[in-house]
Amino acid sequence: MSASDITQYFDYIFMAMLLCIGIAVIRLRNLFAVVMLTGAYSLISAAWFVSLDAVDVGFTEAAVGAGISTVLLLGAMLLTSREADETPLVRHLAALAVTVAAGVALFYALGDMPVYGDANSPANTGVGMDYVQLTAEQVVIPNVVTAVLASYRGFDTMGEVFVVFAAGLGVALLIGLGEAKRKKG
Repeated sequence: MSASDITQYFDYIFMAMLLCIGIAVIRLRNLFAVVMLTGAYSLISAAWFVSLDAVDVGFTEAAVGAGISTVLLLGAMLLTSREADETPLVRHLAALAVTVAAGVALFYALGDMPVYGDANSPANTGVGMDYVQLTAEQVVIPNVVTAVLASYRGFDTMGEVFVVFAAGLGVALLIGLGEAKRKKG
């Protein structure tokens, strides 16, 4: 059994876990449990991205999806009730129809995707290879992904940090305003 076979089994395990958590999130009405499960979903997604050799995406998913988003959702949950209201069956059917349509469109698009690991795929040719070759001489950082994120896309990364900070600040202010209203009332 090769390393790629073992990795593929892990991919299937991660997909099964994500499917189970997704179904649980849909079925639960306790908002605290839903927030915690979405955090777990993000952590498993991050592990899956690492398994697919997308360490930078896995790191971002762990930091933003499991970390910051979970904290923001917990903060927002303080302003609402702990249980979700009953949803009419018509809304469930509409959501199911949209999900099935999106799934069919994704499966239809699979035929146009390159084979996993193909050296001639668009992601592995063109400007991406230029970054791999030029990083050592232009940026003195041995990791290409870190060099691209920190140097070539530095302003973009800084903008993302500002957006996440603004979102956290907004939730903190909302929670603070909610506390002030409770004390007055």
